[in-house]
Amino acid sequence: MNNNNVLELNSIKELPDSYAWSQYDDPNPIVQAGYEAVPIIDLENPNAQELIGLACKSWGVFQVTNHGIQKKLLDTIEDNCKSLFGLSAEQKLKAARLNNSVTGYGPARISSFFQKKMWSEGFTIFGSPLEHARQLWPNDYMNFCDIIEEYQKEMKELARKLTHFILGSLDISTEDIKLCTATKGDDIDNIFKGASGAIQLNSYPICPDPNRAMGLAAHTDSTLFTILYQNNTSGLQVYRAETGWVTVQPLENGLVINIGDLMQILSNGLYPSVYHRAMVNKNRHRYSIAYLYGPPSGSGIQPISKLIDTTHPPLYKTVTWAEYLSLKAKHFHKALSLVQFNNNNNNNNNNTNTNRPKFVDVPENIKIESESKVLAACG
Repeated sequence: MNNNNVLELNSIKELPDSYAWSQYDDPNPIVQAGYEAVPIIDLENPNAQELIGLACKSWGVFQVTNHGIQKKLLDTIEDNCKSLFGLSAEQKLKAARLNNSVTGYGPARISSFFQKKMWSEGFTIFGSPLEHARQLWPNDYMNFCDIIEEYQKEMKELARKLTHFILGSLDISTEDIKLCTATKGDDIDNIFKGASGAIQLNSYPICPDPNRAMGLAAHTDSTLFTILYQNNTSGLQVYRAETGWVTVQPLENGLVINIGDLMQILSNGLYPSVYHRAMVNKNRHRYSIAYLYGPPSGSGIQPISKLIDTTHPPLYKTVTWAEYLSLKAKHFHKALSLVQFNNNNNNNNNNTNTNRPKFVDVPENIKIESESKVLAACG
């Protein structure tokens, strides 16, 4: 990370040209508030599994309530997020993300694909945050570590629950999962026992010219799915082919679930990954906390055999976690198409192109040197 390129976004009164995105960078329409809304699903609803399936197929995103995560924990991790980003630039840079590392403080990793900078800061945690926490709060770091550890534990359990709901909505059994991953002979819980989750803390400061700025550019997550907590300030937008960009309105004690690229492969295109982005505003500082959830790092992923027949051939080749991350790092938006079979008969069952926004500018490529950048590199 180049420390010379770091700006104190909170103190800037005029948008620098390096942060100014042309309106022509994205020709897709923005849906007016109230016209269309992302589905909200109560996980205690007896029909939750069916509703999740419908949301995954038609939206690729949904919000959940009664998810089991206590409001106190959500409030506490948000407070810690504010505390971290409220530190001086000098202090935050002590925990800067190094070029050969995935964790620590810095801009969004996808920012390296684009010519213009994004109006945001991030802090990535994969495993224990102890080393960076000591750098940020030399005399009082254990509280942050304890909160992160608790949040990781609760999120992993919720991710396991959501995995059951999502796969269950496809009528997928334990045996079906054994046939579509490299791990054999275990039940579904053990298969995903080695699943990984990274925590991404995001800060979107007040912006002097939000109509020309971008908090986080459009992308899909390279995971199975992402669990996102956002504070009461709107900014998250998801793309829907029929309408354009839809704002995901903050829901008290709610969580946003984004379907990722690997779930699109696993479901043979039935559950498409969702393009999403973060906008900024002139009046309120926005924070969000993402939990990026993926399969065991050594598992190869391919379409579930139960979803394949003579009229629904496989859309995607088998790809390992590392192979897909390498493709995403080099080709970004084109990664899914590179593991897709070129079969004209697949078009009726393929959501890859129909649920993708139009892009005017081709992002610049970045190089990811290490397989260890599993979840946050292209999330």
